[in-house]
Amino acid sequence: MILTTPWVLWALLALPIVWLLLRALPPRPREQSFPPVTLLLGLGARNDDVARAPPWLLLLRCLAVALLIGACAQPFITRDRGGIATSADTLLVIDNGWAAAPGWTQRLRAVDSILERLERNGHSVRLLLTAPPTGDEPVRVGPVQNPAMLRTMLDPSEPQPWGVDRAAAAQALRDMTRQGWHGPVLYLADGMATRDDDAFATALRDVGTVRDLRLPDSDIVTLAPDRGDGTALGLLIRTVPRPHAREMNVRAQTIDNSTLQLLHVTVPSGASQAVIRMDLPAELRNQLDHVDIDAIAGPASIRLLDENDRRRPVGLIAGSSSDTPLMGNLFYLRRALAPTAELREGSLDSLLSRPLSILIAPDGTLGSPDARRKVENWVRGGGMLIRFAGPLLVQSASGGGIDASPGPQGAQADALLPVRLMDAERVLGGAMSWSKPEHLAPFGAQSPFHDLPVPSDVTVSRQVLARPATDLDTHTWARLTDGTPLVTHAALGAGQVVLFHVTSTADWSNLPLSGLFVSMLQRLGERAVGIETPADQSLLSPYLTLDGAGVEGPPPAGAQALRADAFGHVAVSAIHPPGLYGPRASRRALNVGDEAGPMAPQPTIGTAMDLRGQMPDIALGPILAVLALVLILADGVVAIMLRSRRVRVSALALVLAAASSLATPVQGRAADMPPTDAPAQHNAHVPGAALETRLGYIVTGHDDIDAVSREGLQGLSDYVNARTSAVLGHPDALVPERDDLSYYPMIYWPVTADATATPARTAALNAYMRHGGILMIDTQGQDPATAPRDEKDDAFTGSAPGTAAALRRMTAGLDIPPLTKLDDHHVLTHTFYLLHDFPGRYDGMPVWIAQEGDSTNDGVSPVIIGSNDWAHAWAVDDSGNTPYATMPDGAEQRTLAYRFGVNAVLYALTGNYKADQVHVPALLKRLGE
Repeated sequence: MILTTPWVLWALLALPIVWLLLRALPPRPREQSFPPVTLLLGLGARNDDVARAPPWLLLLRCLAVALLIGACAQPFITRDRGGIATSADTLLVIDNGWAAAPGWTQRLRAVDSILERLERNGHSVRLLLTAPPTGDEPVRVGPVQNPAMLRTMLDPSEPQPWGVDRAAAAQALRDMTRQGWHGPVLYLADGMATRDDDAFATALRDVGTVRDLRLPDSDIVTLAPDRGDGTALGLLIRTVPRPHAREMNVRAQTIDNSTLQLLHVTVPSGASQAVIRMDLPAELRNQLDHVDIDAIAGPASIRLLDENDRRRPVGLIAGSSSDTPLMGNLFYLRRALAPTAELREGSLDSLLSRPLSILIAPDGTLGSPDARRKVENWVRGGGMLIRFAGPLLVQSASGGGIDASPGPQGAQADALLPVRLMDAERVLGGAMSWSKPEHLAPFGAQSPFHDLPVPSDVTVSRQVLARPATDLDTHTWARLTDGTPLVTHAALGAGQVVLFHVTSTADWSNLPLSGLFVSMLQRLGERAVGIETPADQSLLSPYLTLDGAGVEGPPPAGAQALRADAFGHVAVSAIHPPGLYGPRASRRALNVGDEAGPMAPQPTIGTAMDLRGQMPDIALGPILAVLALVLILADGVVAIMLRSRRVRVSALALVLAAASSLATPVQGRAADMPPTDAPAQHNAHVPGAALETRLGYIVTGHDDIDAVSREGLQGLSDYVNARTSAVLGHPDALVPERDDLSYYPMIYWPVTADATATPARTAALNAYMRHGGILMIDTQGQDPATAPRDEKDDAFTGSAPGTAAALRRMTAGLDIPPLTKLDDHHVLTHTFYLLHDFPGRYDGMPVWIAQEGDSTNDGVSPVIIGSNDWAHAWAVDDSGNTPYATMPDGAEQRTLAYRFGVNAVLYALTGNYKADQVHVPALLKRLGE
């Protein structure tokens, strides 16, 4: 035990004086009868002698005083088992990279103990953190400062989610020594070796005596990819070898942290890695969001997954010769797709009965009209069809391909062909031909195969030719050296159709025998179900990143975009923290384990010490003060008892109440007291929309769509508040069957493909429109099934499959008057701004509104129906940014979208007031007549 202020113990010499002062007790009360007649009789001389306190009570009082003196001396019980000398100004060096995350709490506890001793001894400290700060800030040694201030800074700190830079730390140490600073060094190492350890160790020894504090049992692990055979999700647990075996639990989880699989893994003694195989059905594997290791903190024990880690279910339509070795239509397809996809074979009906990403149809498998109709409906819903040519396809090719031109020939075209085909195949290098087999030309920049090398030995001896057309180049992904297409594609609804102009066997080309065939099918699989994983030089901005504790959050200020082809080859750093990069449709994951190779233990620098021996000292001062207070309270109780033989209950109750009040924390009493300055609360039964004007949106049940509706109406409300005299509050989510809609001047209703109507909802919306409310219905894009063939080239709209039928279901039973297209003459176009276009996120689609002059709702249209996706254009996130692009005119189009929203809001608020203003000249003319 040590004393911070030992000179206070001189006060113990005053205990004899305290003994003399405390010996006396007040005199004991006399028992005196008080008859009125004998009031003055029998009274003797007053006894002023004091009573003597018993010896045990004197000892109790002296002990209380001694405890108070001891508390003022601030004694501590030291728990430093390492014997670290803190008798000089010290340099504290801490590895705070991702490898230090396991056991970070123990490291902070040891640092707190060291700084506490330095503070008591009156010494200063300098700090060096070896992991780079965020952004472009260099690694530097901190200034000389008070240990107490440094403790305040380090207590809430966390490690960085990237690694240490010991080369930069060594340079910072050399700069410090050149300035003449030397002293003892305390180094809290993470225990993982790097290539710069020798220079770093030399720089540390040049500063002064080094004590190397480590956690010997800290588990430093990373999760790295292991492709394996491709049938299961393969991962490698890389770790610093330990002399004993370790047990770990690996958990595969979805985005909402639901566990899909839990594996128990054993890392043998001395081993640096262990292999994990997670074999899940494709439906479950595609739901995986991340894999982590239980009980090991930090970003290195978490692996975020992206589209490259998912397996897309691929259906192979079986034919009569599918199983023939080396000659069957599916023989080469199976071997090319097995490592990267879940293959399903069978009839067309059995394949379409389960979810699929890709459907592959060899020659002759789509001969019947019924089969083509089923596949066409499936493709329009978002699937990808890959077809292969052959003799049977040539016989049925006279109908052409996807053709938007009018006429009978276009109407009879095969919708499952991306281009119109010639009536016969082309033979190259046959016995009766002068030509030779053609080679493949380099892939174009717009092709998904653009960065694949073209083997010189791949040739084509027969192919199906495409009919010449002006847009043939836009549909071609691969071609031969003579310019004829080899692979063509076309969009069909929300899906795609891809055609190989050769067979899936080696009859027409040796392409199925090459590795290029495997790569091409893999690239097509990456584009399935509308998801495309970029692998080019495009820049992907950080979306969510992991902090030092492994928790997802917004990117730090210094995070920068990363090229798509660098993922898997670049290590995490301060400018590229681990996390998810890119937009939703092409998101990539950057993990700590992507580039981390085999790990080795770090050599010891200086004197090796166990960090677990550094524990904070136990302060005895508060304990002694509490004990002294207890003794003082006990003395008060005893004094009351000695003053009277009968214990007065009221006095004891007063003492006990005082004791309990002193024992109760002040914070607890303050927390129980109601705040005096709290604002008056409104009646809980009064909705917020009754106290301020608000916009509303109807809840769809889709979290992403509802979030956009809320952000969009919030952005529109802020825009209206900034530019008009209207004052709008926060938007409300509404369920028409439950909520009172009469408070809202305008309600936004996004259309989803699964939307339905109920009698209660229809009745509530009809009542709302009859009483002056405006319902703004937005399909947020156009249903491809109802897109007009003569659609203008300047129309930019998103694809919203199934919304046309959903709109009919939603509005069935609603009292909607006859509608007309919104034009420049309608009052809505000049309510506040003068508008000629009414865009949202998209532009060019018509907006429907009730005809002017309709007597319903006093001439005000009860509905506004459109497809331009206004909510995404209005949306503003929590950071004040507009996260969704507006196409094609960007910021100018977003401004017009906001202005249309302002007009719609003021139209809803003012009703026919603006329409009456339009007729003011006619009214004045009539009054003059």
